[in-house]
Amino acid sequence: MSLAPAVRSRIESLLQSNRVVLFMKGAPDAPQCGFSAKAAGALNALLPDGYAHIDVLSDPEIREGIKEYGQWPTIPQLYIDGELVGGSDIVEQMLNSGELHGVLGLPAPDRSPPKVSVTTAARQMLREAAANAGEGYAVQVEVDPRFQTRLQLAPADANAIAVEIDGLRLQFDLAGVRRADGLSIDWVDDERGRGLVIDNPNAPPKVQAITPADAAERVAAGTLTLVDVRPAAERELASVSLPFSTLDEGGMQRLETLDKGTPIAFLCHHGGRSAQAAEHFRGLGFRELYNVEGGIDAWADLDSSIARY
Repeated sequence: MSLAPAVRSRIESLLQSNRVVLFMKGAPDAPQCGFSAKAAGALNALLPDGYAHIDVLSDPEIREGIKEYGQWPTIPQLYIDGELVGGSDIVEQMLNSGELHGVLGLPAPDRSPPKVSVTTAARQMLREAAANAGEGYAVQVEVDPRFQTRLQLAPADANAIAVEIDGLRLQFDLAGVRRADGLSIDWVDDERGRGLVIDNPNAPPKVQAITPADAAERVAAGTLTLVDVRPAAERELASVSLPFSTLDEGGMQRLETLDKGTPIAFLCHHGGRSAQAAEHFRGLGFRELYNVEGGIDAWADLDSSIARY
């Protein structure tokens, strides 16, 4: 299938106007597939000020056209200086080898092993798991940009960033290795349950619950930003009588630019959607986040003028 001239012109204009262009599914902060998430994660780590990205899901013409343009059948696709680099696997390999830093003109990456601690019980459990997988296996530790940690068994890689602790080999990818500094891994079998407990001191503090009364007091005092995440139609049914922000018409983007130390409380109908919004901002590094318990429905107990729906 030949590429239509108009589509070719669109693609070439994008590549000429931007040094780094990622054709992906979704956006860097909200990827719509795992492969796009990996490629975007690599670039996010190296280019915190951003880069050009095209959501092919919202542009079917570009989605099919870019495959034909570079003779590369899958998405995502990374272009640097107008040249196709490849898909997520190649981007990840280049990141871990340091080659991607060089292509982007960045300093060589810090490949020093992280400082981690593993309790005796956790070491025993992980060693047994690696041994049961077969000879030559290690524990791969991945810490994503939201500081969620995943452990999985993988073949031992002599070139990987690794830590050896009492016969246990832990391997780290370059994208998350600095996020793993100070990580501690324990194995528990008590009232908390049975399994691994991972603590990361780098992770933003967890979202805290706040009562409507406490939220109202702090908003009135000017020490808390209240965000109602509900759509306008729901807010028309019931809203607080205090100042609040919304996610309408660029509201999300404005909030994301606030200082990461800004105290923010999120409000919805009963607390579910607001909890999701709070976790989104936690993933961005905000350090003081609250979810209003019971939502606007519980706030009605505090303010009888608020209707229930």
